[in-house]
Amino acid sequence: MLQDLKKFLLRGNVVDLAVAVIIGIAFGVVVSSLVNDVIMAVIGAVFGKPNFNDLTFDLGDGVVRYGRFITAVVNFVIIGTVLFFIVRSAEMFFKRDQKPTEVELLTEIRDELRRR
Repeated sequence: MLQDLKKFLLRGNVVDLAVAVIIGIAFGVVVSSLVNDVIMAVIGAVFGKPNFNDLTFDLGDGVVRYGRFITAVVNFVIIGTVLFFIVRSAEMFFKRDQKPTEVELLTEIRDELRRR
C-alpha cells in the first residue's frame, strides 16, 4: 500500500498540480497587493474614497450594506483586468519562444506565394 501511495504522490501530474497551486496562491497575493496597495490607492487619490464599505441605507429595521458589494465588484473588475493583461503578455512572450511547426511554415510560404 505504501508503494502505491508513493507512486500516486510522485506522479508527474500530481507534482505539477501542487506546484501550480502554490504558484497560483503566491500570484494571488501579488495581485491582491497590487489591487489593494496600488490601484485602490490611486482610486482613493482620484475619487477620495477607495473603500466603499461604509455606504449603507436603512430598509425597515435592517441595514443594506451595498458599499461592500460595490467594493467587491470594483476589486473583481480590477483583478480581472490585471490578469487579462498579464495572461496576454505571457502568451505573447511564450509565443515568441515557440518555433513554428513544419506545417505552419509551409502554410505561411503557400499564403505568401498566393499573395504574389
